[in-house]
Amino acid sequence: MKIRENLDALIATHPEIYEAYERYGKAVHEQGGPLDEKTRWLIKLAVSAAQGLAKAQLTHMAKAQAAGCTAQEIEHAILLIAPTAGFPRMMEAMERFREAR
Repeated sequence: MKIRENLDALIATHPEIYEAYERYGKAVHEQGGPLDEKTRWLIKLAVSAAQGLAKAQLTHMAKAQAAGCTAQEIEHAILLIAPTAGFPRMMEAMERFREAR
């Protein structure tokens, strides 16, 4: 099942839960502190990549690009996870990045 299809199924089945989740996520993203939009998406991208959350990484990469992040900035965010999350995890994330381009 594709990412959007899975999300649409959740929304159709549990709209109130998704709405509460979306409000929470938006509040944290927009009102949680002083970081600019690009930085917030790069952080979310790096966290999802470090955790091995492939679908989240793809979503965050698309949102980072929409916020104005360059391919070089996205690649740098992925490279930065290697010392903490490990080289193999970084390489998996880099593969997803390259396949999505």
